[in-house]
Amino acid sequence: MDFIGISGGLIILAVAVVAAAAIFAFARPKAVAVPPPAPDPRLDTLLAKQGEIGGQFTQTVAAQGELARTLGERLEALEKRMGESLAASTKQTGDTFVSITERLTVIDTAQKNITELSGHVVSLKAIFSDKQARGAISQDQMEAIVAEHLSPDQYEFQATLSNGKRPDCAIRIPNVAARIVVDSKFPLEAFEALRVADIEDQRKAAMVFVRDSMAKHVKDIKEKYLIPGEVQAPAILFVPSDSIYAELHANFPETLRKARQDQVILASPHVFMLIISTLQGLMRDARMREQADMIRKEVGLLLKDVRLLDDRTVKLQRHLGQAEGDIKDILVSTAKITSRADKIEKVELAPTDEPKALG
Repeated sequence: MDFIGISGGLIILAVAVVAAAAIFAFARPKAVAVPPPAPDPRLDTLLAKQGEIGGQFTQTVAAQGELARTLGERLEALEKRMGESLAASTKQTGDTFVSITERLTVIDTAQKNITELSGHVVSLKAIFSDKQARGAISQDQMEAIVAEHLSPDQYEFQATLSNGKRPDCAIRIPNVAARIVVDSKFPLEAFEALRVADIEDQRKAAMVFVRDSMAKHVKDIKEKYLIPGEVQAPAILFVPSDSIYAELHANFPETLRKARQDQVILASPHVFMLIISTLQGLMRDARMREQADMIRKEVGLLLKDVRLLDDRTVKLQRHLGQAEGDIKDILVSTAKITSRADKIEKVELAPTDEPKALG
């Protein structure tokens, strides 16, 4: 801005000088016919100054043009940078809005899921009062343990036995025709009555209820599933709670003893996982024995092949020995032939007389 002010001042000064010169030229009185006066050196100086001022004015105009061009370029570059910056900011803002929209969508979906779950949640009392719902929960827990630790070819859910009965799970044992059955329908209402008993009489009645319910359920398992030759004894009664399992061992040892006599054992989730781990070990040992038998068979075949290879090697060695003897005889013959050829080569024949010319 200072440069522009100085340039404007110079322009005004130059215009004022030119105007003064013009006024001075026109204001002079007309000369009479007198001899031309001698040139005034001051006029030459003024004209020289006017030329300098004109040159400076031209330079100023050129400098102003260069300045205008430079300012234009800088303004254009600034406008370009601002446009790029605005475009980048707009893109980032758009991406941010898209990300926020996606997160809001996720939050909205999660909120809907929470609402749906809240609508499906029911009390444990309502679940345990329904035998089918209770059995489904216990069965799902048992199936999750089995599916996590065994391969699909080692078990079958809802397998059908020869008598048409369908236990919750049948586990196959390698090299054994009989299968292990697992039942997950546990009589939990008796233990619920024992839990809510407040007075001694209610507790005694609840304990009797537990014993009778357990005895009946064990009897049903024995009669339905324990088929000789088809089902491996003992059968497993899955108890879906470790606390109930502990209660049985603490306060109902006689009930457990009778269940063992009927070839039915109880297993809580942790005990059932130990049983599955033991079965895994048995299955792994069975597979190892199968692999060991296969290895022994293959080793026997390998030894047979090695013996055959040894016999063939001996035969080859015998043939090579015979061939070596034949080669030695051939070498002796060739040596003799070579010696005789050398002798023949060394023989010098006497020169014959040239025939006499006929007279």
